[in-house]
Amino acid sequence: MNAREYLAEFRKDIEPLMKDYFRFKKESFRKVDPLAEEAVKILEKFTMSGGKRIRPAMVYYGFLLGGGVIDEKNKKDILYASMAIELIHSFLLIHDDIIDRDAKRHGVDTIHEYYKKVAKKIFPKTDPDHFGNSMAIIAGDLAASMANEILFDSNFLPEVILKALKQLQKVVYTTIPGEMLDVVMEARGRTTEDEILKMHEGKTAFYTFEGPLHLGIILANNGSDKLLKDVSEYSLATGKAFQIRDDVLGIFGDEKKLGKPVGSDIIEKKQTLLLIKALENGNREQKKIIKKLFGKKDLSLDELELFRKVIVETGALAYSENLAKSFSEKAFGVLEQIDTKNEKGKDFLGKIAEYITVRNY
Repeated sequence: MNAREYLAEFRKDIEPLMKDYFRFKKESFRKVDPLAEEAVKILEKFTMSGGKRIRPAMVYYGFLLGGGVIDEKNKKDILYASMAIELIHSFLLIHDDIIDRDAKRHGVDTIHEYYKKVAKKIFPKTDPDHFGNSMAIIAGDLAASMANEILFDSNFLPEVILKALKQLQKVVYTTIPGEMLDVVMEARGRTTEDEILKMHEGKTAFYTFEGPLHLGIILANNGSDKLLKDVSEYSLATGKAFQIRDDVLGIFGDEKKLGKPVGSDIIEKKQTLLLIKALENGNREQKKIIKKLFGKKDLSLDELELFRKVIVETGALAYSENLAKSFSEKAFGVLEQIDTKNEKGKDFLGKIAEYITVRNY
């Protein structure tokens, strides 16, 4: 199977469980308060609206990599536990959307945008932006609480659950510095390649790959230091490749596939490797174009094409793509030295590294 097939198969297994979970939570919150029930409904729509489920898949295949045996009896247990990381993902995305001022995520309204519209309709005298942001922050906190609850209620040994909960918190607090660096870089208006890659380590390498994979290995009750170390090296390389490629798609990608407007990174003045290299290599006229369009709120399609042209002509696109490819190749090298009793987990990681390299526009 290729990466898309692996992830499609995994989605077929986990998404019915996710729907059952949200159905149960809506019934529970209905007894508490209508506002709480509504928050769960919005959270469900946001979480179920799209996404490849790559993070819970990392937990699942990390479990296999760690020697975990999956049969008809315990398959539901590991799938259920892996939902925790998807809710942590929603928690972080909700807050990230507020920071980035994004109105869409996976083609639907972001949580703060939804509540902003509610405020305009029902509470015309209030500040809709503040109301939307406030309610979204609370909804994000709810998602984090639900993620912890899922692991608390999972069918693993108590000592394994305790380690898993600790790992879940590690995912969050390791991601936060990367998010903070992202905010600081935007406010400062400039950055370096080293800072960009450091941010990718915190925001993507750990949060998307290493953290979930380690969680799966922990749930398999595997304490091998070598396996954890090898997985960390794989994750560091794969995470950087993934994020560099993601930033490329943010400017050159297809809006329907991305689930958010192409060019929003330009409008939001996002500091990326593409931008750094274009400014580093560009001539006076090219730099002038970048500075004029970067942060332009009403960026037109013609202006987006002009920005793209400069990124290509300065070699920034080629540099970014080659660097992403080199990180993916490093990940393949690390995978070769991983010793596991279950080759399916290892094959999945190889296919993911391969997929990142060839993600199309």
